Amino acid sequence: MLDDGDAAANRDKAVKLRLSGAGLHFPSLPSPKKQVFAYDPNEFEEFVEEWVPALNARYVRVERHGGSGDHGVDVAAYLTPQAMEGEWHNYQCKHYGDALTWSKAAPEIRKLFASVVQKRYTLPSRYIFAAPIIGRSLVKQFARPSDTRAKFLAELASTRDPVITALSAAERESVASLAQSTDFSMFEPVDMDEMLDLHKTTRHWADRFAQPLPPRPQVMNPPAEYTPLEARYIQKLLDAYREEWGEEADTLERVAEIEDARDHLNRQREAFYSAESLRVFARDATPEGHFEAVLDDIHAIVVEVARGRHPSALDRLQAVLVTAGQVVLTETILAKQVRPLDRKGVCHHLANDDRLTWRQGGKA
Repeated sequence: MLDDGDAAANRDKAVKLRLSGAGLHFPSLPSPKKQVFAYDPNEFEEFVEEWVPALNARYVRVERHGGSGDHGVDVAAYLTPQAMEGEWHNYQCKHYGDALTWSKAAPEIRKLFASVVQKRYTLPSRYIFAAPIIGRSLVKQFARPSDTRAKFLAELASTRDPVITALSAAERESVASLAQSTDFSMFEPVDMDEMLDLHKTTRHWADRFAQPLPPRPQVMNPPAEYTPLEARYIQKLLDAYREEWGEEADTLERVAEIEDARDHLNRQREAFYSAESLRVFARDATPEGHFEAVLDDIHAIVVEVARGRHPSALDRLQAVLVTAGQVVLTETILAKQVRPLDRKGVCHHLANDDRLTWRQGGKA
């Protein structure tokens, strides 16, 4: 009889030995930076919308406003439930074939002040220009907030920008007054490398920049000796065998003497190690959480079958295994690698985690 042991501590060690030398290698693809450079403006806004929440845990909501009539707000990040009536940050997305310069940034600042004067929204406390390439001259310009404000006001007086010329004389005066009283340190550019480094911490990175998976290594064969890794799911199988064959099947040694029970156990171990191979492959070749997503997908469906009425524990197990083979998995980079035997093995992984059981009256 196996006890649970320290299965979690032994899992990676046992499997790693059997998959050593697998040699996982990723095919070559354009770097994430090159992929972002190739985005159209809409795709770039989506990328920024994914990145912004990772900047500040205090954001209560992040919304994308980009498109015609956005009044100079592409992505808005709110620090209070009052949204634009409270403190908020504006992320202006500028995706050009060349660097973002002052001549391209200044019209956006004019649009900002005009929109505030027209009461479309309140003045954000930060205004961040996000672009694949930020001109060095613009970086230096924003590093001198007082000079930037003076430069802006000087140009404002003679600009022919329709955003300003369409305003009434009183509104133009209000724009100048607002700009004069604003601390221009609120304007800042963000470096693309900084954006990518932070985007890596989000759940979107794997889907946006996922590399094709390497070939999956050969599925492990179950070791001759039972391991602590298998303790819980095998104990649950023994409970089912005992219900089916009585005291003659209450230990692994006795199960080995019953042909049907022995063959059944061997098949379940093969399935378990097939799923365990998938788990290690996912650990080494995909971002964290992909194997767990497969577990959750299958559990969400088969748990209803497991909790139904069945003549015996083995009938319950059989019904669960058949259902697991029919579950539609969420589309991820790992889902296409899942084989039929893996699905059966996932059920035993779920049993190992006490999320499924087979004996009538047990916890499912």
